[in-house]
Amino acid sequence: MHGCLLYYITDRTAFASDEPTRCRRLLEKVKEAARAGVDYIQLRERNLSTRELECLAREAVHIVREATNLAPAPRPLAPVLLINSRTDVALATGADGVHLRSDDVSPQTVRTVWRASGAGTAARVSPQPPLIGVSCHSPREVAQAAEAMASFAIFGPVFEKKDAPGTKPAGLVQLREACNAKIPVLALGGVALENARECLEAGAAGIAAIRLFQENEMGKVVDALRLLDR
Repeated sequence: MHGCLLYYITDRTAFASDEPTRCRRLLEKVKEAARAGVDYIQLRERNLSTRELECLAREAVHIVREATNLAPAPRPLAPVLLINSRTDVALATGADGVHLRSDDVSPQTVRTVWRASGAGTAARVSPQPPLIGVSCHSPREVAQAAEAMASFAIFGPVFEKKDAPGTKPAGLVQLREACNAKIPVLALGGVALENARECLEAGAAGIAAIRLFQENEMGKVVDALRLLDR
């Protein structure tokens, strides 16, 4: 891993338009993220049918791979595309792994399914082993994710979120405790350029966000966050 890890979570519903335009704008953001050097891109489009999600994921995978190939200089890590919760879609589309909810199947189950998918006559498209992120809301959940062989954890909300003012934030003290786990922990929830450094100083391996990346110029946000880690 290198420096501050950056994790963009997609949300096409934030775009005020018809569905085809939303998807097109989302894929444009995915391309921006991949070209700007975001480390992880989570396709988090939970209200799509399996067929719709698979089609969108295939396009996103193609975009990320193409952006990597067209990068002007070699990168320490190529962008990683994760599918929210759906191991089947990740395998079918050649994604790099999945992101699991806190109440989802265990990372161990995902790894078992991933290995088994290579058996029989059907050739697996996705690489092995998968990268698996897990949403966590307490230090204990982060420790459990580590024990269950997760690749990393997304911990939050660290700060109060504008779109959920009634949600109690975990705060920096709990983030610091969560970062004692044996896997990287990325900070999520109310994170902005103004408070991102506090998360890194608390031990976070990186920053995860929807709005911070999606509502701003991707390249400028990436550059600003990278500078915090120097």
